[in-house]
Amino acid sequence: MGVMPKALWKKLLQADDKNRIELAFNLLLIRSDDKNILVDTGLGNKITDKVKKIYSPSKFILLESLAELGLTGNDIDIVVLTHLHFDHAGGVTSIIDNKKVLTFPNAIHIFQQKEWDVAKDPDELNKASYNFEEDLQLLDEKGNYKLIDGDFQLTRDVTLELVGGHSEGSQVVRIESDNELAYYPGDILPMEVNHHLAVTTSFDINRKDTFKAKKKILSEIKERDGIIFLGHDSNKQFIRFGK
Repeated sequence: MGVMPKALWKKLLQADDKNRIELAFNLLLIRSDDKNILVDTGLGNKITDKVKKIYSPSKFILLESLAELGLTGNDIDIVVLTHLHFDHAGGVTSIIDNKKVLTFPNAIHIFQQKEWDVAKDPDELNKASYNFEEDLQLLDEKGNYKLIDGDFQLTRDVTLELVGGHSEGSQVVRIESDNELAYYPGDILPMEVNHHLAVTTSFDINRKDTFKAKKKILSEIKERDGIIFLGHDSNKQFIRFGK
């Protein structure tokens, strides 16, 4: 909750005896230009005892969720990563039959050059947020990725916008189709409570940039009666702001 004190947010979110709140991994599947596009990959199934102790993660069910839609990991054409923190990029690789493999072997993984650079060589401020060797080394070796620098038109409906703020290379996903507008802002606006402009996460590298990105997104969404998909909210997968 960043600058919001617990005296306020405890009225909105319930914490356990370790002062933890429940977070979801609400990942997004987009079908555009005959492509299956997955946005973010969650924590993955390479869970260490340390991670289990700190976060108590649930089972990794991304492939099962895709199966419910009639898809396998092989059917994903593009993986967009809003950023490369371990809880968003952990599912890039998976342990399957006791072997580490790319979860989406046929997909091109797209992220910002700035984010890749930090993930490969994080400083003391960023080191705890990335796990390059476990999550991204195999992707680097296979070459199934595309680096972009700035805003990028992915399909006729989908645009990636570099915003920074949460991390050096955080990007948001803008979707516009049939005059409808939606955003998947990742950790720029991870839960409904974060729609308040001043409530940015304590992990943000540059709170001012998060504020600017959020203000732009909310202004556009409210004007267009659009949808914001919430990446970490355990109660709501999206919110719609009317005029």
